[in-house]
Amino acid sequence: MENLPVKRTRLVKWLAIWGVWTLFGLFFTTQVALQSQLWKTQVPFWQILSWQLVSGYVWFALSPLILFLTNKFPFEADRWKISLPVHLVAAVVVALFQQSIDAFLLTRLGYPPGREFKSFAEAYQYFVFVNLHLSILIYLGVVGIKSAYSYYQKYRERELQASKLEARLAQSRLQVLKMQLHPHFLFNTLNAISELIYKDRESADRMLTDLSDLLRMSFENLEVQEIPLKQELEFLRKYLEIEQMRFHDRLTVDMNIAPETLDASVPNMILQPLVENAIKHGIAPRVSGGRIDINAIRSNGHLAITVFDDGLGVPFGDIEHVVDGVGLSNTRRRLKHLYGDGHRFDLKNLESGGVGVSLEIPFKTAEEDLVVREI
Repeated sequence: MENLPVKRTRLVKWLAIWGVWTLFGLFFTTQVALQSQLWKTQVPFWQILSWQLVSGYVWFALSPLILFLTNKFPFEADRWKISLPVHLVAAVVVALFQQSIDAFLLTRLGYPPGREFKSFAEAYQYFVFVNLHLSILIYLGVVGIKSAYSYYQKYRERELQASKLEARLAQSRLQVLKMQLHPHFLFNTLNAISELIYKDRESADRMLTDLSDLLRMSFENLEVQEIPLKQELEFLRKYLEIEQMRFHDRLTVDMNIAPETLDASVPNMILQPLVENAIKHGIAPRVSGGRIDINAIRSNGHLAITVFDDGLGVPFGDIEHVVDGVGLSNTRRRLKHLYGDGHRFDLKNLESGGVGVSLEIPFKTAEEDLVVREI
């Protein structure tokens, strides 16, 4: 049995077709009403309306047959040679049948005005001579409209399928990038623990505990592409606790996060590789260590995040020819997949020394994103 939505859709479809044939009848009613002004015998408007509506509703009754033939014999690239003669023959047969019904019904409603027929055969001959070509054109017009609508539906379906495939491909690529990032981060942290295990066993033990917390947090959101900024910062703080055990007082981190940005959606694990990159290339090589500043503000409908360090910077200031490692290259690709041209990601040498990373993405919250998807 058909479910209710299917029945409702079918009912709406046939009500729409009925409405079209009603408009068809009204259109020709106005034409015949104007023509009647030239006739010797004046015909009431309601009588003209009855003729045209009856003729229109005859076509409505024939619509299922015409639509069936159009679906059965479509004008596709490999089938039009068969479909064309079928529809030409069907156009004549349906037109002749439609004229027989008109001849039977309309003559009883006084059409044509001022003329009487001795038999049905005479009336039918009159209707065929006067209206057959118009009926053939109407049949072909219905076939053409239905064929055009079918092509449009297929185009929309292909477009929808293409967009779904593109979304799935993007999702798969993002998953691959994230799976690259997790072992990259894990191996770096394990290397840090291995450095400490013979120097400071207590710190190495705490670092292992923090690492287990980090892995739990990361695996909880493994399938999630975007999370609130406050959740991303919680993960980042755990990571920084591990790094500060390695560097002690050689690493200083300052976070300046605007409160209104805490619920903004950001890509999962987007900040950790940026901070890790700053520590590895900017802070670690310096004996005196260094400082990292992390800022987040809302600006013109965007979330702007910066990660600045006062480390060594890029040699000779040649920022344009820096070769991205796993963290930076994956960050660029993920941002491209998620936001297309709607994001900005810049890497620059700072005049005061060190490197600054600027990230800008559309500002949205999880609630806003859910509302958009429901609409």
